[in-house]
Amino acid sequence: MQVGIYLFDEVEVLDFAGPFEVFSTAARLAQRDGLEPPFEVHTLGPSLAPVRARAGLLVTPQHSTSEHPPLDVLIVPGGVVAAELQRPALSDWLVVQSCHVKVLASICTGAFLLEQAGLLNEREAITHWEDIDDLRQAAQASGSLVQVLVNQRWVEAKPWVHHGGVCRLFSSAGISAGIDLSLHLVAELASPELARRTARQMDYDWRAA
Repeated sequence: MQVGIYLFDEVEVLDFAGPFEVFSTAARLAQRDGLEPPFEVHTLGPSLAPVRARAGLLVTPQHSTSEHPPLDVLIVPGGVVAAELQRPALSDWLVVQSCHVKVLASICTGAFLLEQAGLLNEREAITHWEDIDDLRQAAQASGSLVQVLVNQRWVEAKPWVHHGGVCRLFSSAGISAGIDLSLHLVAELASPELARRTARQMDYDWRAA
């Protein structure tokens, strides 16, 4: 499965690095066993220019949103998303991807980007605890009927049904919760055993939901 992780200026480092580590570690462990790696991970950006993540970390995307491999899974991290909410055509790109991917997941404040694209309307969602009220206000301002949850690491919402099939929608709480969600996705898309081994390899104290 082709996994894409969207990068942008002021993206939270662990929001994207956590899922990147989970899916790439799962692929490496499967390959170590002589199996076909279940995931190939790609980083995507608005262009191929380096993005400046939180605290100034420079990261160069492998692909742009205008030219990238067909994706099965798209991860939308958070961070400071104010500029991304103003980026022309980002919402359209997310909607187009939702019609092709099998799984679309937000980490932390990445939920704001899915909300603006209309993908969370009449669905449950979660974000960083500091941003719960802001997400509710954003949904109210846009007329979107989002049920914002609290005190959960991640949530699977009602799927996004389109003419081409079904896209499963997930969101996670802040920062490290993206690792929990990513491990859950490995368990569902590959196997629970591979997810457990991935968490062990990462020395991550994971409790499967």
